[in-house]
Amino acid sequence: MKKWIKRVVFWLIVLSVGGGGAYWYLQKSNTQPVSFRTTDIQRGELLSSISATGTVEPEEVIDVGAQVAGLILSFGKDVNGKTIDYGSVVAEGTILAWIDDSIYTAELAQAQAQVQSAQAGLQRSVADLEQLKAKLHQAERDWERAQKLGPSEALSQSSFDAYQSAYETAKANVAIGQAAILQANASITQNQAMLSRAQRNLGYCIIKSPVQGVIIDRRVNIGQTVVASLNAPSLFLIAKDLTRMQVWVAVNEADIGKIRPGQPVTFTVDSFPGETFHGEVGKIRLNASMTQNVVTFTVEVVTDNSSGRLLPYLTANVQFELQRRDNVLLAPNAALRWTPANDQIAPEYRQAEADPAPTEAADHSRHRQSAMNNKDSADDAEYREAVIWVKDGSFVRPVSAQAGLTDGVMTEIQGDGVTEGLEVVTGVQVAESTPTTTTNPFMPQIRRGRSSPPPPPPPGG
Repeated sequence: MKKWIKRVVFWLIVLSVGGGGAYWYLQKSNTQPVSFRTTDIQRGELLSSISATGTVEPEEVIDVGAQVAGLILSFGKDVNGKTIDYGSVVAEGTILAWIDDSIYTAELAQAQAQVQSAQAGLQRSVADLEQLKAKLHQAERDWERAQKLGPSEALSQSSFDAYQSAYETAKANVAIGQAAILQANASITQNQAMLSRAQRNLGYCIIKSPVQGVIIDRRVNIGQTVVASLNAPSLFLIAKDLTRMQVWVAVNEADIGKIRPGQPVTFTVDSFPGETFHGEVGKIRLNASMTQNVVTFTVEVVTDNSSGRLLPYLTANVQFELQRRDNVLLAPNAALRWTPANDQIAPEYRQAEADPAPTEAADHSRHRQSAMNNKDSADDAEYREAVIWVKDGSFVRPVSAQAGLTDGVMTEIQGDGVTEGLEVVTGVQVAESTPTTTTNPFMPQIRRGRSSPPPPPPPGG
């Protein structure tokens, strides 16, 4: 019984040692060499900015509408003698279009007739008043004679009363005649107002340009009927000055605090790839808008367009310049993020990286995380402690540095050991090795029998 137990233990030990050896052999045969990805510290310009999208807009746009309804009969001529159309240059007072004025001509004639009728009514009222005044004079003299005689045998009481009544009636009729004259004057004023309105409506049938500029939109065609109700229909859109343009940019509420009037701005448009345009922030509109719970503010960017290359309503890719650094050392952000494994650090620095004592290498390790947490803040002008790694034979060693401004890809960096052209590590890569066939010596081998030699050829063959 004891011999059987010893045999079992013996074979278990043999299998354990064999399995461990096989695992070590496989791991060793499958290990591939590791190399470091590196890049050089460069010297250049760094720009920290906020990116946004906007639309190129004319600085001042006049929307020309119609105040009367009617049929568009024809268009006018621009300063070059061509029919008004898209892109036409017009001067102030240039006729843009004619609206059918037949209805308004008839209304004008009717208003003129009403004014003349009112004036005739005034003349009649004046004549009536003179007649009433004459009657009042006659009644007044009769009444005076009646008063001298008084009720007597020569003048009966009834006649006396009749003269008195006639006098009072004539006096009242004069007052009525004077009121009729006032009414006639009011009627003239009313009809003259209607005449002025009819004349103005007739004048509205001729659409004129209120300013000098360029027509960027024509919204009607000949034969189209425009209807003016509560809102005046828009006929033409005129840009007053295309040599100065604006870019209306939607800026997220998280970034609007970094925008200020006068701030430099660069932008590109898809129409001119590779060309950069410059401008500055002119105004920040306070009427924010919300789209899908995202609050944005419209920022007006003013830019010069003396060349005339920028066209209205182009889409612009805008960069608001927050900070700029010229002629500084730049390191990729990947070099500041990367942290090596302990066995990749040079032996003389391993204990320092692992030891929390206040050594230089420990300082690097302690500040690395805080530097990585803060390095992407574009508006932070302070320098932060950072660590970069350089090759030291087949290992890497830390170099103390101070990280400054970043644009999200590159970071300004400086320090005693940081120089232009310094090769820094950004990561590791596994070198591709030639695939080989791995044979496990502990695997059972399949023995194949030797094949028989081919039979000799027949005689004479």
